[in-house]
Amino acid sequence: MNEVSKSKFLSLVLRHKPEEIGLVLDQNGWASIDELIALANAGGTNLSRPLIESIVKNSDKQRFAISADGMKIRANQGHSVDIALGLSPQMPPEQLYHGTATRFLDSIRASGLHPASRQHVHLSLDMETAQKVGSRHGKPVILTVASGQMARDGHLFYLSENGIWLTEAVPAEYLG
Repeated sequence: MNEVSKSKFLSLVLRHKPEEIGLVLDQNGWASIDELIALANAGGTNLSRPLIESIVKNSDKQRFAISADGMKIRANQGHSVDIALGLSPQMPPEQLYHGTATRFLDSIRASGLHPASRQHVHLSLDMETAQKVGSRHGKPVILTVASGQMARDGHLFYLSENGIWLTEAVPAEYLG
């Protein structure tokens, strides 16, 4: 397995299915690095501390964080398991962007953006990032979100450690 496939493995167990290897995340999504390595290796996925540190450091999307004491790791966002990231609400910029595929547009225009299997809707600060996200799902389209107005209307926004804006949902009236 190369570093990309190991990163995908980390996404699986830290964001979606920790039980796949018997890993337990705390309420904030942190897992012991030593336990992660032992469980992964026992299950046939060879991990080491240097490899994990390299993945965290070199990931262009900064999907993971290592705790200040260097003992724990967690995914920065994108969880489908119920965890509290411990993020404080923040005032977003006036506009954020969401990349999706054209085949989802009718549904989105009718009912807005929902997190699906994740805890939050993910929004990008720039159109380029949104374009990349949308491209993963088919022919891309970028939606503009009136995030400043949403916040003034009482919707909460959080900024993840890797610069992705998170919110519970985006009602259709805030989409452009």
